[in-house]
Amino acid sequence: MLSILDRYIIKKFLGTYVFSIALIISIAVVFDINEQLDKFLKNKAPLSAIVLDYYVNFIPYYTNLFSALFVFISVIFFTSKLANNSEIIAMLSNGMSFKRLMKPYMISATVIAILSFILTSFIIPPANKTRIDFQNKYIKNKAVDYASKIQVQVEPGVIAFFESYDNKNKSGRNFSLDKFDGKELVSRLTAKNIEYDSAYHWVVKNYQIREFNGMRETLKNGDRTDTTLTITPNDFLISANDFEKMNTIQLYEHIKRQKDRGIANIQGFEIEFHKRFASIASAFILTIIGASLSARKMKGGMGLNIGLGILLSLTYIIFLTVSSSFAVSGLVSPMIAAWIPNFVFVFIAILLYRKAPN
Repeated sequence: MLSILDRYIIKKFLGTYVFSIALIISIAVVFDINEQLDKFLKNKAPLSAIVLDYYVNFIPYYTNLFSALFVFISVIFFTSKLANNSEIIAMLSNGMSFKRLMKPYMISATVIAILSFILTSFIIPPANKTRIDFQNKYIKNKAVDYASKIQVQVEPGVIAFFESYDNKNKSGRNFSLDKFDGKELVSRLTAKNIEYDSAYHWVVKNYQIREFNGMRETLKNGDRTDTTLTITPNDFLISANDFEKMNTIQLYEHIKRQKDRGIANIQGFEIEFHKRFASIASAFILTIIGASLSARKMKGGMGLNIGLGILLSLTYIIFLTVSSSFAVSGLVSPMIAAWIPNFVFVFIAILLYRKAPN
């Protein structure tokens, strides 16, 4: 059961968390409006679209993106205030251990972690699609519409190759489709042009099919034929922010499908997948660090604790950015890259927890 003191700390924790988010996001929105206003006017973006499609989805995205750091700053701010007012000294003097004091902190962190995971996994991705579509239309189009030298495994033993593909007219040039029986090539289709119709329906033009049967070869030429290929342009036209549009289940299935097809540039998707789980642990780790760091009354007051908190926050961001870069370059696995900041900070949490007042 929760005591009056537990409810008091939970209220302070969550209240400070919500207040800090509201303050920082309000400032971020003002800066973003100032930065994007010329583009809105130049591209004649409707006011309703700016508000409903962009900023209504902008706020939850960036709120959740920095959720763990908001947790950290909130804990340091309100715990430093409790320590500065000698409230933590009074709690510990009445026989409460620091371990017991952490109970309402962990409850609050659990609430935030669960809410953050639900938002990241299932609610924010559909909203991101609306926001990104708005950005591509009225701010800067980052969608990938063209690719060259595309090789993809359609299914086991079937390899497709496009010399180039242009998504604007849904067509590709110099297409080939090789079918293997083990390591033996049994047929090869080549075509000057190929067009994407819908679902898995493709139209091949000016084609030639070569069938191999031992030492014998048969040829078939044609002007046009319909075929079914279990690939779509989205499988190889990958934008940098495509993973933001996918819920966690879709993200997992996309990664698995792309690996099966031999597509290599999916590190960003794998990092995002593991980050969604790593963020759960980070909420608890940063809560322990923040509470342990700021529970002691210091001569420097709240300012020193907040300064240390900002320094640790910047260090966490640097670790996350650098490790993600290593994963993209292939030096470490995406899972390790997503978890490196937590691995490092869990040792800091243990050290500070042991030195916390008791």
